[in-house]
Amino acid sequence: MDRLLSMRVFQRVIDEGGFAAAARALELSPAAVTRLIGDLETHLGARLIQRTSRRLSLTDAGERYLDSVRNILREIEDAESAAVASTRELHGTLHILSTPVLATHLLAPRIARWRALHPGVSLDIVVDPFPQHRVESFDVSFLLLEDGVDLNVVARPLAHTDMIVCASPAYLARAGTPLRPEDLVSHHYLKFPWQLVNGLSARRLRLKPADGSSPPVEVDMPVALQSASFDVLYRATLEGAGIAALSTALVRAQLESGALVHVLPGWIFGRFTIYAALPTRKLLPARTRAFLDFLGDTPPRRS
Repeated sequence: MDRLLSMRVFQRVIDEGGFAAAARALELSPAAVTRLIGDLETHLGARLIQRTSRRLSLTDAGERYLDSVRNILREIEDAESAAVASTRELHGTLHILSTPVLATHLLAPRIARWRALHPGVSLDIVVDPFPQHRVESFDVSFLLLEDGVDLNVVARPLAHTDMIVCASPAYLARAGTPLRPEDLVSHHYLKFPWQLVNGLSARRLRLKPADGSSPPVEVDMPVALQSASFDVLYRATLEGAGIAALSTALVRAQLESGALVHVLPGWIFGRFTIYAALPTRKLLPARTRAFLDFLGDTPPRRS
């Protein structure tokens, strides 16, 4: 059994979400992928993946083994990159974890330029709405966290943004324009599930005065839509489905064009920082360092 190949296949099956998708990504036959995973489980004497007709899931042993496999494969890539460092050209794969909105709006627009600068380095971007607890398994993770949150990881701030309350002109014409936070009780809330990370209740929208002049106000709003994708909330807001807290960096152009309206301009949902978080490894691979320098060409700014 080619143990290294089996490890690579196992990781790709999980990252791609299935045997067939992993086979396509690795240019192997589905039968070969199935055989390699079976051989690996036989070698280890443990079931790694629970298979059903609808989905795959990791066993407890699979979860632990995947963390180890990611680290092993990353160390191998680092060793290979070090071996060819004399060519002055970076090689290998940069394993990235990101929230969906940062993957779409921060990383994706820069990939073509990155590839032009470093054609030997490919990017493997895994998207997770709540990536804070998976930082150790990736070369670099991109997080969007409210100011004042204890990050407890090695991280570099990249940019700052405010979360503001937004709605479309059509929605406001139909439902009325709130003049104070308490007016939101009769409006439809398009909600990101923040309670999954900081314990907020399912319905309450918590707003702060932008100038910090008074305490925050919590408003109990009927939830019309909940999604862990800011792009889903953003699009629903544009289409007039309700009111959402969105990043100024995401909606600046729509505010300027009038496609969206900044509701309650004296109030904000919160101030957030975009971080590049690193695993607690002493040696930072050259390709990771280059990517961070590439993103850091422009100093952190508040949008």
